[in-house]
Amino acid sequence: MGPATRNSDDIETIRGTVEHIIYSNDDTHYTVARLEPDDPALFAELVTIVGQFASLAEGEALLVEGRWQNHKKFGRQFQVKRYSAIAPPTLAGMERYLSSHLIKGIGPKFAKRIVRKFGEKTIDIIDNHPKRLLEVEGIGTGRLRDIVNSWSEHRAIRDVMVFLQGLGISAAYASRVYKVLGVGAIEAIKANPYCLAAEVRGIGFKKADEIARNMGFPHDAPERVRAGVAYVLGELAGAGHVCFPSEGLVRKASELLQVEINQVEEAIRHQELAGSIAIERDFHGQPVYLRALHDAELQVAHLLRCIGQAESQLGDINAAAAVKWAEKRNHIKLDPTQREAIEAVLTNKVTVITGGPGVGKTTIVNCIIPILRKKGMRVLLAAPTGRAAKRLAETTGHQARTIHRMLKWNPSTGTFSVNADHPLETDAVIIDETSMLDITLMRDLLLAIPLTAVVALVGDVDQLPSVGPGNVLRDIIRSGVFPVKKLEQIFRQDEHSTIVWNAHRINHGQMPKFDPGAGAEKEGFYFIQRDEPETVLQTIKELCTERIPNRFGMDPANDIQVMSPMYRGVIGVTNLNTELRNCLNPGAHPVVNRFGRTFAPNDKVKQIRNDYEKDVFNGDIGRVSEVNRVAEKLVVRFDDKYVDYAFSELDNLQSAYAISVHKSQGSEYPAVVIALASHHYVMLQRNLLYTAVTRGIKLVAVVGDTKALAVAVRNDRIRRRHTRLAERLKLG
Repeated sequence: MGPATRNSDDIETIRGTVEHIIYSNDDTHYTVARLEPDDPALFAELVTIVGQFASLAEGEALLVEGRWQNHKKFGRQFQVKRYSAIAPPTLAGMERYLSSHLIKGIGPKFAKRIVRKFGEKTIDIIDNHPKRLLEVEGIGTGRLRDIVNSWSEHRAIRDVMVFLQGLGISAAYASRVYKVLGVGAIEAIKANPYCLAAEVRGIGFKKADEIARNMGFPHDAPERVRAGVAYVLGELAGAGHVCFPSEGLVRKASELLQVEINQVEEAIRHQELAGSIAIERDFHGQPVYLRALHDAELQVAHLLRCIGQAESQLGDINAAAAVKWAEKRNHIKLDPTQREAIEAVLTNKVTVITGGPGVGKTTIVNCIIPILRKKGMRVLLAAPTGRAAKRLAETTGHQARTIHRMLKWNPSTGTFSVNADHPLETDAVIIDETSMLDITLMRDLLLAIPLTAVVALVGDVDQLPSVGPGNVLRDIIRSGVFPVKKLEQIFRQDEHSTIVWNAHRINHGQMPKFDPGAGAEKEGFYFIQRDEPETVLQTIKELCTERIPNRFGMDPANDIQVMSPMYRGVIGVTNLNTELRNCLNPGAHPVVNRFGRTFAPNDKVKQIRNDYEKDVFNGDIGRVSEVNRVAEKLVVRFDDKYVDYAFSELDNLQSAYAISVHKSQGSEYPAVVIALASHHYVMLQRNLLYTAVTRGIKLVAVVGDTKALAVAVRNDRIRRRHTRLAERLKLG
């Protein structure tokens, strides 16, 4: 092969020597370097190469494959897709390569001596006959040991990266695989390619299955079936299930993998013996759990019962007198249901307070806090998301934190620092937006709460359940073990009360009543009839770019949040994001494309998984403040903090001009625009529409057809989530 060749798919190949490394990131292996081609007649100057290179050294000879690209700031570059190391073509090149300090024990002095001694055979000697290096003046057994170990590690890293890219794993993911599996990655993958799905985030079962197929793994290999069972359970957990009936699990896995049922059953037995799953054979349906979720559910039930039965720090209290004191202090008059709710918190260890918008949940919290503090009790307030915690602090006038921050994540141990061994220093804990808590976060929270503490769980059980597995608030209520006070009387009477009233109408199965639309200058609740998805899309773009900003003075990106029940389709979240980004942030540069997503400065983005080290969590929304293509880094501003992302981490972010209704939980926005069409039929549920509407503070605009709206209002069927928390609580 010559110094530069072109393949039929526009992939070019260049052979040359690394002249200079401009930039290299040790974590992501992203590198910018200057390559001197072997045949200078083909190139007028050095070639700038960019890509993921493991353990690259100046003077190293490479065969690189990729495509040319024109960078707006840095000019013409060669984007490397694959590469391999080759022996340096000259003795001078070989000497420079060994002089790069890449290999411990070899510097410029010893590089010169080694090359002078062995000439063109130098690389072969180090690779295959390293003991001959003792023939070189000054190299003893200690230095030889350093050279051999360092050279072996260097070659192992290179071999792993080349091997992974040969399997079709992108350079970004190859770097991630190496960080997890290390120098033994090749052997581990050859033995069981499905370890990639189990251990490396971003490489799911389907990609591992493709790799295994290319490696010749049998279709019915036990490793494949076991990994498939874990994948199905993971997908079910992603849909909210803590467990799943064994018969249904076997059927789903058999259909996915196209293998016999008995093979799936054998895989499940193997996984149970290995401890990765748990099966409750004594219960109806023999539910199957991922081990972590089984442990979490057991702990939540146990801890709730223990807290509920333990003695309180509050001691004896005249609850009725305390409520009267709070009314006088706050200059308010509570209704009987509100008084009962406060008295329940003062006389029980665990209490649930639930109700929709405008029913006085915040008023109750504002009465409970001063009563408890008057009794000398320490009170902590928390919520699952940053926005919910901020709103709780604003409405109560007291400090409130996210649960994650309250529990203090420790990156070095991968656990919360506040836990059963180091519990919260408090006598009472009030949690808002409890409907958002999944089973694992509830477990972590309860572990950190002292048994003597009073716990008040506040939330709206009629909203969508948590994004993660479980239906914690509904299960606690359904168990009947703890007192539950449901508030229904609407107290909020303000200029935006049509949103509150209509939310309650929807929750009771009644069609909402809309404010007049034509020429309206008043914020409120509006419905805009559009029958076709294309016209819905066009109207939403007009609302976000012109009508709402011009009429109500709202900022399109910061104040308006578009929502859709689904991700696919013309008015699904994915396409809405593309269209709105083109309208609201056109021509933004520089642009970075990773994982099928595009980001540029000022883009509205959201975090899609918890990242405790960065202190950002699933659903957090921010704005891109910087894209640095040289350092392969993107910076996002979340409220008052800036968070760095390597380009290889951008699968943690998505555009947020439009979001799913699920992702809106715990947040409120000045204006909410909801896409609602008949082809959303599978997702048209009352609690979904109710959740979307209750996110709006000043303005809610539903764009779609009345048939879809009517279907959503009538459909009060709640998608069942398989859990056993309620039953465990009942059993005591």
